[in-house]
Amino acid sequence: MGVGKSTIGKKLAHKLNFEFIDLDYIFEEKYKISIDRFFHKYDEELFRKMEHELLLATFEKPNAVISTGGGTPCFYGAMDKINQAGISIYIKMQPSAIAYRLSSARRKRPLIDNLPKEDLQKFIAEKLKKREPVYQKAHIHINGMNVHIDELAEKLQKELNTA
Repeated sequence: MGVGKSTIGKKLAHKLNFEFIDLDYIFEEKYKISIDRFFHKYDEELFRKMEHELLLATFEKPNAVISTGGGTPCFYGAMDKINQAGISIYIKMQPSAIAYRLSSARRKRPLIDNLPKEDLQKFIAEKLKKREPVYQKAHIHINGMNVHIDELAEKLQKELNTA
């Protein structure tokens, strides 16, 4: 949530000459509805089920960098499936930095849309604490405040060569 997965993913895919797949974009294109609207019209549980099906379909794509939503790995054993299908990367960032980014972002995010600004950092910290055990399963961990695409591509290449 707000750590730059799509931005970093695009750059990494370009560097590796891989296809870039943004799961949020795929969802919105396939179902012709924004994620924000979907959450308000339906609910998170249905969203997570549909998102999970789309995630599994991406595993069939060779040589792809896939950007998921922050919650995607945390439902239906997705992180274990991601790790079996490829190399996972955890972009770690402090709640205060994420809150700053999200408070200035234009994109709607259904989990935080109705939160007062003063509650945002606390909400993010709670979400991260809950998700951290899942995120820790990632093959590669990087600091989201200081991402060097060349270094990340090199780490990923090493992981791919040993997999």
